[in-house]
Amino acid sequence: MILNYKRALQDIQDHRFLNVVTIITIAISILIVSAFALFFVNANETINSWKKGIKIMAYLKPDIPETKVLELKRKIQRIDGIQNARFISKNEAFQDLKKQMRRQSSLFENLNKNPLPDAFEIRLKASFQNQENVEILATRIESFSQVDEVEYGQRWLGQFTNFFNLFRLTGYAMGGLFFMATLLIVANTIRLVLYSRKDEVEIMRLVGATDSFIKAPFYIEGLIQGAFGGIIGLAALFVSFLLISLKMEQGLSPGLFTIRFLSPGALCGIILGSTFAGWIGCYLSLKQFLK
Repeated sequence: MILNYKRALQDIQDHRFLNVVTIITIAISILIVSAFALFFVNANETINSWKKGIKIMAYLKPDIPETKVLELKRKIQRIDGIQNARFISKNEAFQDLKKQMRRQSSLFENLNKNPLPDAFEIRLKASFQNQENVEILATRIESFSQVDEVEYGQRWLGQFTNFFNLFRLTGYAMGGLFFMATLLIVANTIRLVLYSRKDEVEIMRLVGATDSFIKAPFYIEGLIQGAFGGIIGLAALFVSFLLISLKMEQGLSPGLFTIRFLSPGALCGIILGSTFAGWIGCYLSLKQFLK
């Protein structure tokens, strides 16, 4: 086994250019595929979070008396499907907006008055959190005379979910294409090395070397190429992730939108996948060459 590792490392050293090109190509493939995976993980988590927190915002007409506001709250809470209704005064909403946009505080300097309306934040029961029921409830709430406008994100969320599912299919297709490309590149690299050592392989066969003995260092070479390509690709993705996270923290309010990196299990799976791609590429090349 040690001899096979030495032979594999010697082959890599003797054909540095071919191996470097192969490792870089694998790394680029892994970078692109894992970037799609990172997007899917964060987008799916965000969509699930939004679905759990579906709410209706009912914006009131200006200068509604407090008694009318309390009466409206009771009417809303009596509607079947409503979990609770929380009144948010325009002053409270304005202060919350300032906190969320404290990095852009200059936007509020020239405001002479509070532009926000009083509103109710209405949360729904879990069994009513679907597009049809949300639209029915929103229409009913909007019919109250004190309500000026009703806003809810379910329709937009449904459209985004459809787009996300389409993007997911595109990602799967691209992942498959890059996997096939990786196999072909590794196979061609090993094939070029084999052709450069064709006479040596023939001599080894003449002196009684088994196919397993001949194949072993090439398999190890393919495994090394796949593993190094996977590690380099993920390292590049992590650096990109840190840069994007830093930009988002500087440009957006903290806590408004957060992204997370791939889990350790996913990272190990990707590295194992790239290692397997290196091995299977080598297998295909050897199978054809040693017929």
